[in-house]
Amino acid sequence: MDGMIKENPHALFEEWLSEAEANELNDPTAMALATADPEGQPSVRMVLLKGHDERGFVFYTNLGSRKASEITENPNVALLFHWKSLRRQVRVEGPLRQVTDAEADAYFASRARLSRIGAWASDQSQPLESRAVLEARVAEVEKRFEGQDPPRPKDWSGFRVQPRRIEFWQDGAFRLHDRIVYYFEDDHWRTQRLFP
Repeated sequence: MDGMIKENPHALFEEWLSEAEANELNDPTAMALATADPEGQPSVRMVLLKGHDERGFVFYTNLGSRKASEITENPNVALLFHWKSLRRQVRVEGPLRQVTDAEADAYFASRARLSRIGAWASDQSQPLESRAVLEARVAEVEKRFEGQDPPRPKDWSGFRVQPRRIEFWQDGAFRLHDRIVYYFEDDHWRTQRLFP
């Protein structure tokens, strides 16, 4: 991996993501998001990366969800990308911030209509009496927005993870993996190789 080391980890991440998009069968942008509640109890779930640049890694969610509640209490999170077919993973750690309303509006408008309807119909992470209740709510919202584009609900937005540490892991024969960690210090990225 020495030849792949770059000054900025975002450039290397973009290369690896492009390879994953070309080679992974399902959801190359899927990432595990780990949060913790105020008592330090961790929880993890899969979300989809919806944007990446030097400012960070973006995903979207309902602001009433468990993840959003935990983020409000503790904005430090971790992400994990695992591309099994490429035998690679990337770990990201850092705080996050909510995206701007303009960013959330633009992304919401790009979603399929039924996904936008679903955002209105679902009280994400809240108890649901039955599937029939959800289906009835979807039908109600479809009727409400018949003939118009559903706007972004006020309780739906995105977050940008601002990395302070990014680790790239490449599988090696006999468990002699390559591990390079980038950490943000004194306003620039530093790198360090780790034992496998």
